[in-house]
Amino acid sequence: MAARSAPSCHLRLEWVYGYRGHQCRNNLYYTAAKEIVYFVAGVGVVYSPREHRQKFYRGHSDDIISLALHPERALVATGQVGKEPYICVWDSYTVQTVSVLKDVHTHGIACLAFDLDGQRLVSVGLDSKNAVCVWDWKRGKMLSMAPGHTDRIFDISWDLYQPNKLVSCGVKHIKFWSLCGNALTPKRGVFGKTGDLQTILCLACARDELTYSGALNGDIYVWKGINLIRTIQGAHTAGIFSMNACEEGFATGGRDGCIRLWDLTFKPITVIDLRETDQGYKGLSVRSVCWRGDHILVGTQDGEIFEIVVHERNKPFLIMQGHCEGELWALAVHPTKPLAVTGSDDRSVRIWSLVDHALIARCNMEEPIRCAAVNVDGIHLALGMKDGSFTVLRVRDMTEVVHIKDRKEAIHELKYSPDGAYLAVGCNDSSVDVYGVAQRYKKLGECVGSLSFITHLDWSSDSRYLQTNDGNGKRLLYRMPGGKEVASKEEIKGVHWASWTCVSGLEVNGIWPKYSDINDINSVDGNYIGQVLVTADDYGIVKLFRYPCLRKGAKFKKYIGHSAHVTNVRWSHDYQWVISIGGADHSVFQWKFIPERKLKDALHIAPQESLADSNSDESDSDLSDVPELDSEIEQETQLTYRRQVYKEDLPQLKEQYKEKQKSGTSKRRERAPGNSIRLHFVHGYRGYDCRSNLFYTQIGEIVYHVAAVGVIYNRQQNTQRFYLGHDDDILCLALHPLKDYVATGQVGRDPSIHIWDTETIKPLSILKGYHQYGVCAVDFSADGKRLASVGIDDSHTVVLWDWKKGEKLSVARGSKDKIFVVKMNPYVPDKLITAGIKHMKFWRRAGGGLIGRKGYVGTLGKSDTMMCAVYGRTEDMAFSGTSTGDVCIWRDIFLVKTVKAHDGPVFSMHALEKGFVTGGKDGVVALWDDSFERCLKTYAIKRAALAPGSKGLLLEDNPSIRAISLGHGHILVGTKNGEILEVDKSGPITLLVQGHMEGEVWGLATHPYLPICATVSDDKTLRIWDLSPSHCMLAVRKLKKGGRCCCFSPDGKALAVGLNDGSFLMANADTLEDLVSFHHRKDVISDIRFSPGSGKYLAVASHDSFIDIYNVMSSKRVGICKGATSYITHVDWDIRGKLLQVNTGAKEQLFFEAPRGKKQTIPSGEAEKIGWASWTSVLGFCCEGIWPVIGEVTDVTASCLTSDKTVLATGDDLGFVKLFRYPAKGKFGKFKRYVAHSTHVTNVRWTYDDSMLVTLGGADMSLMVWTNEMEGYREKRPCDSEESDIDSEEDGGYDSDVTRENEISYTIRALSTNIRPMFGIKPHLQQKEPSTDERPPVSRAPPQPEKLQTNNVGKKKRPIEDLVLELVFGYRGRDCRNNVHYLNDGDDIIYHTASVGILHNVATGTQSFYQEHNDDILCLTVNQHPKFINIVATGQVIRQTCQT
Repeated sequence: MAARSAPSCHLRLEWVYGYRGHQCRNNLYYTAAKEIVYFVAGVGVVYSPREHRQKFYRGHSDDIISLALHPERALVATGQVGKEPYICVWDSYTVQTVSVLKDVHTHGIACLAFDLDGQRLVSVGLDSKNAVCVWDWKRGKMLSMAPGHTDRIFDISWDLYQPNKLVSCGVKHIKFWSLCGNALTPKRGVFGKTGDLQTILCLACARDELTYSGALNGDIYVWKGINLIRTIQGAHTAGIFSMNACEEGFATGGRDGCIRLWDLTFKPITVIDLRETDQGYKGLSVRSVCWRGDHILVGTQDGEIFEIVVHERNKPFLIMQGHCEGELWALAVHPTKPLAVTGSDDRSVRIWSLVDHALIARCNMEEPIRCAAVNVDGIHLALGMKDGSFTVLRVRDMTEVVHIKDRKEAIHELKYSPDGAYLAVGCNDSSVDVYGVAQRYKKLGECVGSLSFITHLDWSSDSRYLQTNDGNGKRLLYRMPGGKEVASKEEIKGVHWASWTCVSGLEVNGIWPKYSDINDINSVDGNYIGQVLVTADDYGIVKLFRYPCLRKGAKFKKYIGHSAHVTNVRWSHDYQWVISIGGADHSVFQWKFIPERKLKDALHIAPQESLADSNSDESDSDLSDVPELDSEIEQETQLTYRRQVYKEDLPQLKEQYKEKQKSGTSKRRERAPGNSIRLHFVHGYRGYDCRSNLFYTQIGEIVYHVAAVGVIYNRQQNTQRFYLGHDDDILCLALHPLKDYVATGQVGRDPSIHIWDTETIKPLSILKGYHQYGVCAVDFSADGKRLASVGIDDSHTVVLWDWKKGEKLSVARGSKDKIFVVKMNPYVPDKLITAGIKHMKFWRRAGGGLIGRKGYVGTLGKSDTMMCAVYGRTEDMAFSGTSTGDVCIWRDIFLVKTVKAHDGPVFSMHALEKGFVTGGKDGVVALWDDSFERCLKTYAIKRAALAPGSKGLLLEDNPSIRAISLGHGHILVGTKNGEILEVDKSGPITLLVQGHMEGEVWGLATHPYLPICATVSDDKTLRIWDLSPSHCMLAVRKLKKGGRCCCFSPDGKALAVGLNDGSFLMANADTLEDLVSFHHRKDVISDIRFSPGSGKYLAVASHDSFIDIYNVMSSKRVGICKGATSYITHVDWDIRGKLLQVNTGAKEQLFFEAPRGKKQTIPSGEAEKIGWASWTSVLGFCCEGIWPVIGEVTDVTASCLTSDKTVLATGDDLGFVKLFRYPAKGKFGKFKRYVAHSTHVTNVRWTYDDSMLVTLGGADMSLMVWTNEMEGYREKRPCDSEESDIDSEEDGGYDSDVTRENEISYTIRALSTNIRPMFGIKPHLQQKEPSTDERPPVSRAPPQPEKLQTNNVGKKKRPIEDLVLELVFGYRGRDCRNNVHYLNDGDDIIYHTASVGILHNVATGTQSFYQEHNDDILCLTVNQHPKFINIVATGQVIRQTCQT
């Protein structure tokens, strides 16, 4: 088991060699603490030149490509690439995340900039529209978004001297933006004749509406407003990549390797040509420049950072350097010194000091380098080249010893033998050559067994054997130096390998993730002393495993930082460090190895918080050393709550089916019935898959949920009130800490969370849009202003809401495994915890994101499944209940202690003022002190403890406890069996509410003359319920099998029950004892009916398509009804007891004679005239109208007719209870619809006197009692929806004007480009450049003669003026309403026509205009509030393209 657990040691990032200069600009700055901030790969780096120390920000999951510094110079914003890229704002002192901005951009974030006071941040995306987005970064909220340009944008900046103005530039454009409200409006810069139209690479804003920009040809363009007013030519001899504004002036850096300093009016101060300095070289290109006082920071294309002191400008100091563009693959470590050697496609080999963190030697080669090795004595360095050659250098002075080219394809791996005598060289042509070192690298042997390129080599300690891996994942062994393949496994059994860098082999079996390609892992290196293995893979992850790693599914610790593939990884000679190199990010990472330590020492190596958890015990395999899940939890994790059809799909489905059904809707339909029903009582509580969903309100009522109903139960009066705003299963419930407000989350395609008031039962807020399939956990903050929720999508998304505003504050992916609980910190509103399968995570809000850190278990245990969690007396103390019965005590993110609390899972936990209360699967409630050191008292939930006056019956002792809450001197307990109990602190237990246990409920029968009903369920119980005011369960009996139907005899003394195994029984209706039982069928008994009158016969219908008729008196089968082609669904007797009406699953309506069972053919018109003792049929002419438009998608499962035969109640698969007027002839009858059940309503029955309707929910296991309210009795209720699935013309058509307006499609007109092309800029927004050559394409005037033109030469030409709108005739009245208003006490009238808002002065007749719309205005309103006088809102038609 230990071999498959993660190693206890750690890696800590100590140094990163490199700087991202390629494809990035303006990414290097001084912070307020005089540290230098930049990025490389996926890591933000803060470097202190004084201390020569680096700090790292590792909150990104992919390459960082943009960076901006806050005006106070302490906070940094960085943007990354990726499918779902995000922006992190972080603190350069603490390197902790302050805010995360996400869910807007795609592909990547190209540019970032803070505004003058640092409150807002602008970002530019890499999507096709190069979207520009303005953020309130502290709140993580997007303020405005607009398409940026059709081509790349290279730089963006706020105008620091004009509020709400921005400038962006890029490929052949510059744009000047104004932010007004939440709209970003651009105006394109006018180049005119002052300068050529060309790509602008960088910009800086100055006073007086001036903007300076650097162009691709090396000129600086100066803009006033949106016009180019002058150019500074030849500022640089090539493209200007960077421009930095500071107090002293401006600094520019270009491709020509020069830095130029300018004063505040852009007059030149000085030039520094880096190519001419000591450290300079040909081709040096400046990508970033930062001028602060007398220091200048310069970042180059090739990954160097220079610091220049202005008065010593010829002696730049090289702060950092890394490899240039081109993949980095070669890595070797010195055998005796703390040195690492790297070689790259940039053709350079570099030697790094791991102690001094510096480059100590560099040598440029002729070819790209792909691998490296240092001889055992540290004298020779061998380099394998991409062209098939290899070169050996002396390490001391980097002079060449030998250069050999025996191959044509790349050399991918080479290694010296441990005795220093041989060099093995592996080539991409699948061969390995062996050379003699002492013989001046003479070729001694060749290994030719592989069929694919060689990837890895290892020597045996005695230098006699070599093992190889190839691209096919094959491991082969050879005798050295000849190269003969070893065929016998016996021969190499005792061989000890000098190093282990192969990715295939028994020792490294466990490193492979599931479903991975054999080339996913690029490099491995084994540390024999520390018994640990380090790997590098294609996903940018460095992992630590135990060594040897023999069995599949090994656990590991993972470390992120590299952005793309990590190409190589090695231990240093003394195992103090791990060196890893990134292929595409060209960076070298140095990790400090920290051996196994005690937990208190682990504080300083705590997992660095990041969005991708960077130090987690996890496994890629489900085979793990976590104990088997408890059966209840396992069952729960398998629930998906996915539906084929959700209620929110209905409008769309109806539209589709309406098209098909148009012909059949001409017949006039009956109106909906006058009666209505009102929910009166619900038997049931959702306990089998929910936890902590039961609370006392402040006035002592009990709030919980079942099906789609929020229930408020008054225990004194035994009455219930209901919140009916949900339309599907409620899965979670939380109570507001200060007021009687409740939050409930439901199942749905786009599931909603409702916050509602228990007093008024009205919704206060409904939250949607960020979860999928359902919401499984909710919790309020201590001040009640925020709400946290968890979804049941694949990522179990965690969302933090400002629920009153309906605003999402932050969102994060929770876990790939199920999360059971979310708890907000009562002391710090920005902190919360989530707990679930192998999951305990501590979250902190950061702007629009949440930063999660996994709970650190250390040596105290292993990651367990957490079922519940609460906070303790301080903000850093938390407690969680596990699936094994322990309570875990956490301080900050560290597990401090575990306490055994229950036998089996701890499902619920509640914090008290002094102490805690827990409940578990063992049916015990335990009271604890405030540190979980002492259990103060326990209560066992047993039948013997029930109080004498308690209603109902406890089904079993020690039921599994799923919810627990304290208040009003009692402990409230919810069980898995659907019971709610109240435990008095002195011991007695009162049963308040109960329902069926898990398993579908189908069987329902009402008593012939008492307010009683019977139900039977798949939970193997038969129950009798009292429908009178006592509302309790009168009797219960356990059955050997689950049941699907039941029926009282006409005298009410016997109760027949059909079971799922094909048997049925008759029981005494009072005692539920057996009278008689039969077993003639193998399939489910689906319906069972006594004949009317004396109840002489019993019809028993089964799923194997037969109805058996039994004589009750003789207890014999007297007839069998045959002829159905599918399973039987419903059976009804006629009044005489001579005829049966039968429905089947194939939607057949059949008739059989009793008692023999002969099939009869009765026309539908005649069947209607027969008097039926009951009507539960869903087919036939009389109930054609009960089938919805979408009848192909959903079934009507049950119906029941009142005894006066006027109202037909139905239940369907979508959870609706409907009332129709009977008979419901004609398609798509009108109805009243009620939502309370979540999914299919399996049965409906009226009581004997029609005063109540009883309905059953199949999967929600609830029994609902509705009171029947006669016509004229009731006031309108919100759930009374009088509607139909289709509205035909006769149902009240439209006036002709309304019809015409209803049919207008603005979309077609606005979006069809051939009717109204909408390209370019509106005339009043354009800056027109005068042109003498331009002529209208059509002109009736003759061309001007030459003479006339020459005569005008002496006169001053009048420039062409723009047109100014003076008067508009017209008003948009044909399809608009309420769009004329008085303003200014009746002096002016405001209205609209076309795309113009018009202010018309009544006295003078003059008009003024609002012309910012670009298409038809359709609506107008005036703000009536005295604070906002003369504020008008107008709305327009949308257009297709947004080209400006």
